[in-house]
Amino acid sequence: MKKIDIYIIKKFLGTFFLALTLIILIAIIFDVSEKMDDFLDKGAPLSSILFDYYLNFIPYFANLFSSLFVFISVIFFTSRMAAKTEFIAMFSSGISLHRLLYPYFIAATVITIFSFVLGNYVIPDSNKKRIQFQSLYLKNKDARYGGYNIHRQIYPGIYFYVESYNQFRNMGLRMTLEEFDGVKLKSKLNAEMMIWDSINQKWILQNYYIRNFDKNKEELITGLRLDTAFRIKPSDFQSKNSAIEAMNRQELKELIAEQKLSGTSAVVTSEIEKHTRIAAPFATFILTLIGFALSVRKIRGGLGINVGIGILLSFSYILFMRFATVFAINGIFSAMFSVWIPNILFALIAAGIYFTAPK
Repeated sequence: MKKIDIYIIKKFLGTFFLALTLIILIAIIFDVSEKMDDFLDKGAPLSSILFDYYLNFIPYFANLFSSLFVFISVIFFTSRMAAKTEFIAMFSSGISLHRLLYPYFIAATVITIFSFVLGNYVIPDSNKKRIQFQSLYLKNKDARYGGYNIHRQIYPGIYFYVESYNQFRNMGLRMTLEEFDGVKLKSKLNAEMMIWDSINQKWILQNYYIRNFDKNKEELITGLRLDTAFRIKPSDFQSKNSAIEAMNRQELKELIAEQKLSGTSAVVTSEIEKHTRIAAPFATFILTLIGFALSVRKIRGGLGINVGIGILLSFSYILFMRFATVFAINGIFSAMFSVWIPNILFALIAAGIYFTAPK
């Protein structure tokens, strides 16, 4: 690694972390002003505000906008170097445009690793404390409970259904539990009401009947009450989007496997989160290449035009990244392909800008 590489890497990383630090400070100031009333009304301790909320808020916010500030940082310091004709001196000494890109990608690799570790291992643990603080001291509207016509596959060949579920009473009406052997129905359990017994961690079924099918015979069992346990708990009726944010990579994989088994549509959201944690860090390379190709030459208008173009492209990338997930939610594309569509498109844009840039 030569001095010029170290020089560019320092400028890249220094600009990136400085910009990220400034925006985090600004975000904290606005967040404090917005939530101050809730902190005072709920009597949140100062230590909890600082260490349980804001200390865990910083990595979440830093990773959320890392792609945006990678792009802006590259545009900013590269445009300044171009304005000072530093690149002209480098090209005159025999350094090619391709060789000049090496230190940019080294710095981008550092940021990619930083973002990947944050998103998959650090932030999930910090989100657990942050979400717990929000549930205690802030207005939490993210949780949704209960519902109607709920279907689950709780084991291979075993299907659960409840017509309606009440979160406040932990009670379901008109439930069914069916067991299949291939396509053949082996048994069917129906109950008018299911109530959760929190002490014994079991369900109490009322007014139930069981039909067992064995070849040409059918057995009918009825009763007023049946205490039983199966792979459904009251927490399974709770849909909370923030829950997957508090899961590390392994926990998220286990959740996806369980959701696929149960057949719930929530698996799409979990898969989007899983693939986003890989696609978002990888975007650092694409945005670095675009920013470099746009800013390496000196143009009329100076820094302002390049920064303006950079902000426009970075926001369009973030907007398109959010919009692309709709394809997965609506079942048009798979979750993996939908998450990677922005990277594929902007990688083509980056290649086009780079190879048409003056050498």
